[in-house]
Amino acid sequence: MATSEGGTRVALVSGAAQGIGRAIVLRLAQDGCDVALLDIDGDGIDAVSAEVEALGRRATALKTDMLDRSAIKSSFVRAAQTLGPIDILVNNVGQSARENAAPFWEAGPDLADFLVNICLRTAMDAAREAVPGMRDRRYGRIVNIASDSAYIGSKSAASYAAAKAGVIGFTRSLSRELAEYGVTVNAIAPGYIRTRATDLLPAAFVEKAISETPVGFLGKPEDIAHAVSFFASEGASYITGQSLIVNGGRWMN
Repeated sequence: MATSEGGTRVALVSGAAQGIGRAIVLRLAQDGCDVALLDIDGDGIDAVSAEVEALGRRATALKTDMLDRSAIKSSFVRAAQTLGPIDILVNNVGQSARENAAPFWEAGPDLADFLVNICLRTAMDAAREAVPGMRDRRYGRIVNIASDSAYIGSKSAASYAAAKAGVIGFTRSLSRELAEYGVTVNAIAPGYIRTRATDLLPAAFVEKAISETPVGFLGKPEDIAHAVSFFASEGASYITGQSLIVNGGRWMN
């Protein structure tokens, strides 16, 4: 990982306490970044922050409700004060309907509002805080975590798929707006990844997920972290507005 003018690159990762977010944080730390961790799970990010420091990098754990715009703004200010300007933003926070999954006409508007807000609005709100500084410094990497559901149109997940499709559209438009400033914006669309959430699912669902995946197994959080590492690197400076599907072949562009 290349360094900024003042030294080490600084990354900020939302949804950093568990699963994919934790793996992204640790991979960026291994790449040489200092990392700000945002999550509503304060104990979780404290634990991951300690792992980052054990790798010899600086970390700041900022308990943040990503649905609260004022809390996001405050955490960005604190992250910059503690670690320095944000060079890399990873919008990872989000979730599916999980146990509330249902056909669209049964799921209800409150669930739809929540999914759109947690998956899409949080990415837009965090980018709004990061972009001015990136433009001024003429450098930045924004990586948004979408989902292959946006391509597949998964059943009983219409609002989730719509929100994640919105993330992809946001990625494309923002990438065009920021390209001239040396800021790249890309998305990663995971498929089935084995996390704490999947461990709570019925065995039959997991077996079905594996059967739908050509490689024959579920991905690991580290598989997504590797992709983030690439998009955040100097080697990806000529790549922007792209969406990389990491799903073992379940959907192919």
